[in-house]
Amino acid sequence: MPTLRAQDELQLLDRALVDAEASWQERALCAQTDPESFFPEKGGSTRDAKQTCLKCEVRTDCLEYALENDERFGIWGGMSERERRKFKKRVDGRPDLTIAS
Repeated sequence: MPTLRAQDELQLLDRALVDAEASWQERALCAQTDPESFFPEKGGSTRDAKQTCLKCEVRTDCLEYALENDERFGIWGGMSERERRKFKKRVDGRPDLTIAS
């Protein structure tokens, strides 16, 4: 069992990771627009959301988050859930492939 000091350090590290995630989310353009456009009904248009993503400075962070957390709904980093699944299949097993900014 970790010592109290080690537990404190782990909590600080966890908090720093949460803060880092929150910082990109706060800067995301989608946080300043209608969230419904990023979660369209089945068959609904994703065009507006994807256009917003193209202009967003944290698009790469957003896409990485969605891929790492297996987000199943919505537009993240300019990709739909289907597009993220296809992307993930292409890069699985290819450690040399990374998401370009």
